[in-house]
Amino acid sequence: MKIDVIGDIHGCFNELHALFRKMGYQISEAGIPVHPDGRTPVFVGDLTDRGPDSISVIKLVYDMVISQGAAKYVPGNHCNKLYRYFLGNNVKQQHGLETTVAEYKALSSKDQQAIRQQFMKLYEDSPLYLQLPEAQAVVAHAGIREALIGKTGEKVKTFVLYGDITGETYEDGRPVRRDWARHYSGDQWIVYGHTPVKEPRIVNRTINIDTGCVFGNKLTAFRLLEEETISVPSNQDYVEEKFRSFDE
Repeated sequence: MKIDVIGDIHGCFNELHALFRKMGYQISEAGIPVHPDGRTPVFVGDLTDRGPDSISVIKLVYDMVISQGAAKYVPGNHCNKLYRYFLGNNVKQQHGLETTVAEYKALSSKDQQAIRQQFMKLYEDSPLYLQLPEAQAVVAHAGIREALIGKTGEKVKTFVLYGDITGETYEDGRPVRRDWARHYSGDQWIVYGHTPVKEPRIVNRTINIDTGCVFGNKLTAFRLLEEETISVPSNQDYVEEKFRSFDE
């Protein structure tokens, strides 16, 4: 099984199409990107928020994953928040959700209903994280500790959506997270995103492919079994302070 794990898109629809073209995908009769070698795209979550065209990203990923069965998806924390918004929960429209909600509210009532139903089905039908033994990989939005692989429950859900959080926050409100990847010793690749980095970060057999497309850097995919990355530049404005630096 050859897969292309695609990092956090955050509504950057044009960059997503550019990445598919660079990886050799072609548009099928059904209107979705398909690779001539039968590669499977896997979306690592955070499809929406902050970027310019979250609605188009939802439509495309729904068509690829649900309608055509040509791709796979795991949700991110922004996906979880949008899902709770669509459920009718009182979630704060901030940290990017407000941009998706504005797009959504600009639609006709018929189109609103369709997008809401599509996204909720996409979310509900997808696993919290994806085990891909054929590719010797696990895909989880914010990563996963080795001891949690194969398990479910609230502890696992919190980890894969938000990372190894301590419960504390920095002055700017960001949660303090432990660097779980440094302690990973498994044989499978853990492919994740969630925390923007300027370059794909490989530690042990983990790789963070959220290269901050929505913050003006690039959109990245990790290809397996080749173990290589492919990126396209972002069309968005560059925001330096959004990128996490690690003590290597």
